[in-house]
Amino acid sequence: MSRLGKQPIEIPKGVEASCVGGVLTFKGPKGELTRKVTDAVSFTIADGNITLAPVSGNDSSKALWGTYASHVRNMIEGVTTGFTKELEIDGVGYRAEAQGNKIKLSVGFSHPVELEAPKGIEIKVEKSLITVSGIDKETVGQFAANVRAVKKPEPYKGKGIHYVGEYIIRKQGKKAIG
Repeated sequence: MSRLGKQPIEIPKGVEASCVGGVLTFKGPKGELTRKVTDAVSFTIADGNITLAPVSGNDSSKALWGTYASHVRNMIEGVTTGFTKELEIDGVGYRAEAQGNKIKLSVGFSHPVELEAPKGIEIKVEKSLITVSGIDKETVGQFAANVRAVKKPEPYKGKGIHYVGEYIIRKQGKKAIG
């Protein structure tokens, strides 16, 4: 049984929620999010709350119960406040430029790497700090992971792109035996 799925989810003021034809929709001050939902979980929207319940007692609908409760919470947070991920570039000569919805990374390759942001993602670059923000948690996290994957931090000097606050495990280099 899902402990988080049992609790009703409060819809804040200024957010409209609807579930019609297997599509869950939230409209808020930041924008609109939609998600196709399965018929294994029932959604009840009443009195400013959303209540989720598994339709049947099988394991798959119980598993999806808590998953969809988490998705609903993330969608509500996205349309009200949004999500941000911050990445930091470490390395001599490593830099990034934001050009509209594209980011151009110069991270030690013979050519700059360009990544195009998905719709609804905003990119800001200030010196060595890259900020990825948007209303969809999955899209923000995936694009930040794609940027990080261009040049992962290496374990000897820590050069590369990493999340702000991420701890990089360092290895000891070769020892000079004299």
